[in-house]
Amino acid sequence: MISFWRYDSPLGIYTVAEDGEGICALFFEERPGKEKWTMRETPLLKRAAAQMAEYFSGARRSFDLPLSLKGTPFQMADWAALREIPYGQTRCYQQIAEQLGNPKACRAVGMANNRNPVAVIIPCHRVLGKGGKLVGYAGGLSVKQGLLALEQKYR
Repeated sequence: MISFWRYDSPLGIYTVAEDGEGICALFFEERPGKEKWTMRETPLLKRAAAQMAEYFSGARRSFDLPLSLKGTPFQMADWAALREIPYGQTRCYQQIAEQLGNPKACRAVGMANNRNPVAVIIPCHRVLGKGGKLVGYAGGLSVKQGLLALEQKYR
């Protein structure tokens, strides 16, 4: 059973969910399929919300939460690479593809980033297009821009 709760943030309402093993979703926009989820605030969701509040206040730069991720081997490798991007820094899709050992996999990196189930915790917002262009973010470019600005402010 997946439990979820919605919380306010400086960038709007976000939803965080857990499946009994760990955090399995965090997103800013509405997503279909939640009809099978139960709206219930669990201790783990409260812990995630507390860490997100610390992040938004500039007091937290990384997260200490159990995650329950499901993805292809490439997606899992991509998400691991994203977690290595330091707070307040960015990378481009090409750099992530090279880090994964396949310099031609820029589009695959973009698709894996798009499938990132736990925004912010796995910081796909830190990945920019060629030349530093602000492109692609499931929560919307304004949220991505807000997350990057927040990290620059507290860097």
